[in-house]
Amino acid sequence: MIKNVIIGKRLNMTGEVKVEEKQVESEVVIASVEEETTVKVVVEEEKETKVEEEEDESKPKGVEKISSFKEESDFFSDLKESEKKALSDLKTKLEEAITENTLLKESPVKVEKKKSEAIVTEEEEAKAETSEPAVVAEDSPKEEAKTDANAETIEKESPEEEVKAETVDNDIELWGVPLLPSKGAEGTDVILLKLLRARDFKVNEAFEMLKKTLKWRKEHKIDSILGEDFGEDLASAAYMNGLDLESRPVCYNIYSVFGNEELYQSRENLLRWRFQLMEKGIQKLDLKPGGVTSLLQIHDLKNCPGLFKKELWVAIKNAIVALQDNYPELVSRNASSYYYHSLVFINVPFLFYAGSTLLSPFLTQRTKSKFVVTRPANVTETLLNYIPAEEIPVQYGGFKRYDDTEFSNEAVSEVVVKPGSSETIEIPSAETEGTLVWDIAVLGWEVSYKEEFVPANEGAYTIIVQKGKKIGSNEGPLRNSFKNSESGKIVLTVDNVSSKKKKRVLYRYRNKTESSC
Repeated sequence: MIKNVIIGKRLNMTGEVKVEEKQVESEVVIASVEEETTVKVVVEEEKETKVEEEEDESKPKGVEKISSFKEESDFFSDLKESEKKALSDLKTKLEEAITENTLLKESPVKVEKKKSEAIVTEEEEAKAETSEPAVVAEDSPKEEAKTDANAETIEKESPEEEVKAETVDNDIELWGVPLLPSKGAEGTDVILLKLLRARDFKVNEAFEMLKKTLKWRKEHKIDSILGEDFGEDLASAAYMNGLDLESRPVCYNIYSVFGNEELYQSRENLLRWRFQLMEKGIQKLDLKPGGVTSLLQIHDLKNCPGLFKKELWVAIKNAIVALQDNYPELVSRNASSYYYHSLVFINVPFLFYAGSTLLSPFLTQRTKSKFVVTRPANVTETLLNYIPAEEIPVQYGGFKRYDDTEFSNEAVSEVVVKPGSSETIEIPSAETEGTLVWDIAVLGWEVSYKEEFVPANEGAYTIIVQKGKKIGSNEGPLRNSFKNSESGKIVLTVDNVSSKKKKRVLYRYRNKTESSC
């Protein structure tokens, strides 16, 4: 039936019908889960190459950074001409609104409409109080006089209340950045570009978004939210930890804690905690052209309560919509096609796709385009697209440990072990006495692994540090150490003979001597 309607509308070439056609099509997309998923899912599956590369993959090398992982530029000179014009127009509009004290005021049309509605309401109440038509006829002049008096009172009181509640001074700021363009603050363009990008560079829509954001912050007292205490239980639900490949702060959101229903019984409390976390993250940013101006959000759905927890999912929906509307473009978004997403969902259960279907109608296409979703088997490999191994927490397959004193800024190297082959990693020690420490991780494991110390003296015996054993896919990064009394080397062997897939091996090491301890 819907298909017939669409085909019929295509015969009419008027602009109005085209708009209606698009609306109908969009409704069909939202209604159909099978035809189009509501979040853009990137399935992180390993693909075997048919042609071997000429370069020897087994040669140790540093972990490559993603060259395309680059935020949209905030420098005026890098913008397109249409974008430059939109930014200039928005600055002019904002300057006028602030200097004329109209930024937080409603338009005259809306104010007049409210007055008219108030007058009509008074007239209806006056008529309702009368019981006989004759009395109404006799008293109508008095009622009209009363209505006129009320109207005058409204007209006199409304402007005073409006001015008192909506006064804006020239020092108005957003996230610590002055909004008055003539002040020349570096961050003003950055903020305005975020608004414009969130609204596809439509000046009026970006301006309205700014007004709504400022009113929302005032109504919810966001500027004072950092001083509020939401308890230790909610503090474990999300935390900032480390930096990504472009030095952006990384926020990890842990959904398993919501198995405790008490945490989301107060929806308002949960929302305010989430807004506070966002404000804390923004404090770590450098809101100026060329600075770090966004966050990377990691959402861990491991052991997340199911979709039957209605209160939780309603709270999550409200939080996502509020963040989308009032924190524009503060979640990082890069320019390449594959690495385009910066809301990373990991350890995703199958039911998440049904949940995302429920949330989709409340999200803009630009917000949905930032989503990347990965299943438990591919968590580490997905995170490596965004975060260096030394900054990924150990529970997600990286090398970062809490309060780690063994390593500081040692480089992480990578070796690829081809199917049906073995590779060795050598950690040299020229000192006669010292301690060797190393971290190693094999993505997906399912390999045999052993550790040995081989003395430099050919006549000395090789010392077995770790006997060879099969390591399963659920194993995390390994750390070990060896105190040597003579010079030699540690040899780490990764045997991938039984697998048909190549394996990425990440490792780092440190040679601790008495002088370095």
